[in-house]
Amino acid sequence: MTTTPDLYAEFRRGDFLLELGQPAEAARVLAPVVAAAPEHTGALELYARALFASAQLRRAEEALRTLVDRRPDDGWARIALARVLERQSRPADAAEHRRLAQALGQAA
Repeated sequence: MTTTPDLYAEFRRGDFLLELGQPAEAARVLAPVVAAAPEHTGALELYARALFASAQLRRAEEALRTLVDRRPDDGWARIALARVLERQSRPADAAEHRRLAQALGQAA
């Protein structure tokens, strides 16, 4: 069983890998962190960023939809979800989230 300090170390490692420009590896490291601590919104957001940066768009969409469900007033999550949907050639689906992000003060 993974302990909390181990989860935190893996979270930090995923963050470091993302900063190093290795988003696919960061997503691989962060997936078990999110699975072990699904309520941890910070880990989910970092995981979504890694998925988006590594063009794992369906998985990024799933993570971002979870973020938006948890925090409907999160402009960053809304604009990120809009971008994921746009990259999947779904502009109509993206438009709603883009409008909400702008209403929340998130410029894009």
